[in-house]
Amino acid sequence: VPLFFWAEAIATACFTQNRSLVIPHREKTPYHIINDRKPSVKFFHIFGSTCYIVRDGENLDKMKEKGDECIFMGYSTQSRAYRVFNKRTRVIMESIHVNFDELPQMALD
Repeated sequence: VPLFFWAEAIATACFTQNRSLVIPHREKTPYHIINDRKPSVKFFHIFGSTCYIVRDGENLDKMKEKGDECIFMGYSTQSRAYRVFNKRTRVIMESIHVNFDELPQMALD
């Protein structure tokens, strides 16, 4: 992982641990204790996996690709969006319109 991705890696690790690690004497996750509801983990994805951000209508040219290849960086703190590093623009951005390709990453494990 490149050095400039480490802050994203740490933020994502904290986000997932707060929703998945159970505190032994309370039998709840930190998220459950603070928000008084069980967290959902169905939207979790593998950090650093390949994904594709789908271009919206105004940026969609019929002759070009329908999405940019990205690297999954984590989760937005403000919304249900994912944080991804767009390889074409070289910018970390947030979007809910993301398709994941985690099979190559899972094959390495």
